[in-house]
Amino acid sequence: QVQLVESGGGLVQAGGSLRLSCAVSGRTFSSYTMDWFRHAPGKEREFVAFITRTGGNKYYADSVKGRFTISRDNAKNTVYLQMNSLRPAATAVYYCAADPLSRTYYYPTGTPQGLYWGQGTQVTVSS
Repeated sequence: QVQLVESGGGLVQAGGSLRLSCAVSGRTFSSYTMDWFRHAPGKEREFVAFITRTGGNKYYADSVKGRFTISRDNAKNTVYLQMNSLRPAATAVYYCAADPLSRTYYYPTGTPQGLYWGQGTQVTVSS
């Protein structure tokens, strides 16, 4: 059983920064593509970013490109999301996910099947 635990969410003013962390249990962390998604009230879950198993490739949604950075530490079984220049539109519950299929494409919105999900961490950006 794979368990994911996010942390690092909170309240921040527009223009500020937060770093989210996601600790993953188990000995197969390095075999997963790791993802971040977010879910704002009244909207569909939205893809944010993914990083491949070795960290060699990263991909971002257009809405966060240039402001968010995904990274991973396979020795610590942890994936991170550094969020800079935050905007009120970034307010959402942020979820990390582990993809055992190592997909290299996710639809911009929706909830992909077959992923392991964390419980989410709330990010609130005030204007």
